[in-house]
Amino acid sequence: MKEISLDVVEEEETSTPKKSISTKEEETYLTVLRTSMFFDGDGFTVYDCTGDVVFRVESYGPCTGDSSQIVLMDASGHCLLTVRRKRVSLHQRWDGFVGDRIEGQKPIFSVRRSSMIGRSSTTVEFYGDSEEEYQIEGSFGHRDCRILNGDKVVVGEIKRKLDISTEMIVGKEAFALSLKPGFDAAFAMGLVVVLDQIDAEDYDPNDGGDGGAGAGAGSAADADADESTSRIQ
Repeated sequence: MKEISLDVVEEEETSTPKKSISTKEEETYLTVLRTSMFFDGDGFTVYDCTGDVVFRVESYGPCTGDSSQIVLMDASGHCLLTVRRKRVSLHQRWDGFVGDRIEGQKPIFSVRRSSMIGRSSTTVEFYGDSEEEYQIEGSFGHRDCRILNGDKVVVGEIKRKLDISTEMIVGKEAFALSLKPGFDAAFAMGLVVVLDQIDAEDYDPNDGGDGGAGAGAGSAADADADESTSRIQ
């Protein structure tokens, strides 16, 4: 499998230095935890398998202004990625940029719904030395997704989180993100942020729970997630 790395060199006229996000040579296992149980899309904290914070997505809820542009940061608060929704798009298209996006900067990947009809898969185009295309299949609302490369090989998965102490599945506000060697974790979290936004827009309260990322706040599932926070990191 070809390694995906978000190493890019911006064009000279932008005067932006080279930015790098490294990949790992072994499988990566992350725990993604929503930082608010009360608002759709209000941020995430991401932990590695040792319990250390590796990524943060903060404060893009209803009181922060423009939610069409969201920033992924490292544990120290440095901007790694910006994802931005295209204002005119029939397929809920989002573009991803390295670092803190500036005017005129070219995206390094884009994410769009494969179809405007029903709950279709999601297509990801990565613009590197050679273009790569991925498909995201499954239900993000149910926290059951797979990222497939062009050869239909699974390179990443989103799954519900198991509380080891009780052997019970916790609420949807905490979930596992596992990645194959060479697949960039920051890139994967950028995809998670976009999926969360698309899912929130698709939310139907009569759809049996396969909906918005913040659906069911205050429910028993959310309570489970809240109570289990200290055990799943």
